[in-house]
Amino acid sequence: MISARTRGRRFAGALVATAAATTLLLAGCTADTSSSQGGDGSGTMLTIPREDMGTFSRNFNPFSPNAAPMTQQAIYESLLIYNPADGSTVPWLAESWEASGDGLTLTFHLRDGVKWSDGEPFTATDVATTFALQQQIVEGSFPYVEGVEAADDATAVFTLSEPFSPGLFEVGQQIIVPDHVWADQADPDRFENPEPVGTGPYTEVSNFQTQSFDLLPNPNYWQPDKQQIAGVRMLAFAGNDGANLAAINGDVDWAPQFMPDIQTTYVDRDPEHRHYWFPPTGSMVNWQLNTTEEMFSDPEVRKALSLAIDREQIVDVGMAGYTIPADCSGLSGSYETWKDASLDGECGWIAFDPEEAGKMLDEAGYELGSDGTRTTPDGEPFAFDISVGSTSTDWLSVANIISQNLTDIGVTATVNAPDWAAVTAGYEQGDFDSGIVWSDNAPTPYQYYRSLMSSETLKPVGEQTFSNYHRFSDPKADELIDAFAATSDEAEQHDIVNQLQQLYVDDAPVVPLFPGPEWGAYTDARFTGWPTEDNPYATLSTRSPTTVLVLTSLQPAA
Repeated sequence: MISARTRGRRFAGALVATAAATTLLLAGCTADTSSSQGGDGSGTMLTIPREDMGTFSRNFNPFSPNAAPMTQQAIYESLLIYNPADGSTVPWLAESWEASGDGLTLTFHLRDGVKWSDGEPFTATDVATTFALQQQIVEGSFPYVEGVEAADDATAVFTLSEPFSPGLFEVGQQIIVPDHVWADQADPDRFENPEPVGTGPYTEVSNFQTQSFDLLPNPNYWQPDKQQIAGVRMLAFAGNDGANLAAINGDVDWAPQFMPDIQTTYVDRDPEHRHYWFPPTGSMVNWQLNTTEEMFSDPEVRKALSLAIDREQIVDVGMAGYTIPADCSGLSGSYETWKDASLDGECGWIAFDPEEAGKMLDEAGYELGSDGTRTTPDGEPFAFDISVGSTSTDWLSVANIISQNLTDIGVTATVNAPDWAAVTAGYEQGDFDSGIVWSDNAPTPYQYYRSLMSSETLKPVGEQTFSNYHRFSDPKADELIDAFAATSDEAEQHDIVNQLQQLYVDDAPVVPLFPGPEWGAYTDARFTGWPTEDNPYATLSTRSPTTVLVLTSLQPAA
């Protein structure tokens, strides 16, 4: 599942901006260049809001869930970068890589001349130390990796316990830290790393305050010609409202948060310079039904409830038209090339057909009474909650539309909207009826289907899980998922994914709603070179592996 930090992209509650941000906004509608100079006064800073953090702490530990923003995007780097916007893989700290014929060894050849920001050389020992730390800090990390060896300074060799083809991307996108800083840390998960040493383009922490800080250029960056901006300035906001106001007033350059009616409120104020692009490459957003509850254990009931909801209305009203309805595959736009075209129109239960939904519920024993409400087969009211975080106004709207749709067929669904911490705790422990839930999103569909249908991710109610909240598995899915991991043959993998899609259609483990849009708006008044639909070299997310591709592509406007 995606982290709470990533979920913050969607937090659109009516919250108050921080005092520091408010001061910026009072300055007027156009960003004041003088207030955006680099820490050394040499140039204009790229200014970015963080809408889910009212304050920052000086924690640049890339292993920490509480790390300051841009830790994993500007300070530290990975061996490779997968770009979901165009499906490409970009060599980064590694120039090349290969797998052995038996699939038990992955070898990465590191880029020559890379240095850490303190001038020390980057070597394969740094890679080996990083993976040892990650496995120490997070139990279960890379369980298929038996060991990592520095064959020489420029060659990192991973030994796997079994062939695992998705491991290439998982290993390749792990953020790498320096051995000479981290190897002797007695408690690495608690180390706040206030003066980070990284290989990224912007590593030097400056002007750190609780509501803003700057990252200045790495003096030893391996791509100095791509450090065209003076630095990155992060601003803290306690919610979308403040961050959106900063964008509307021209006080930030990059706005990666949900913005209602973005064309009118943002773009139309300066159409020459302001733009947005929301590719549907985020994780699939599902309505997950807790299958351990009797009323959701029958796939025919889950399919009937899916037929009762109007995805067009959900997308047009709940999501402001920023995305598209889910299709039969359940796959987001990240996996367009993996979708089985033969499934189009053949899954049935993705359409909006309340009449058919009612018939299916009647047949399953959830009959409509004379009072217009349905009961379960044992005579209890067919009623349940839909859980969603109170600050996600877009998802709250989605939940309310689902609730109304279900009311129309006699089902009572109450929207339950405490804060996200309470909602997530319910998901993790299995103490919930249903909820609007993000899904795993990786370079291949392997992790998506594994998190939805595998017994490996299935935990009993009361035992914490960070995946498969709906608690479903199918032995057939286990076989297919294992087969995918065991082969690196692309044609064979596509055949397996086609079979998984058909199994998904048969089982209806979750009710897919829409692919999550990758929010991203910007102004090119001060910086040019942004990714666009016509040039999708990255997404416009500030929290993805592709963020560094943007940071190393932007240039000051003429």
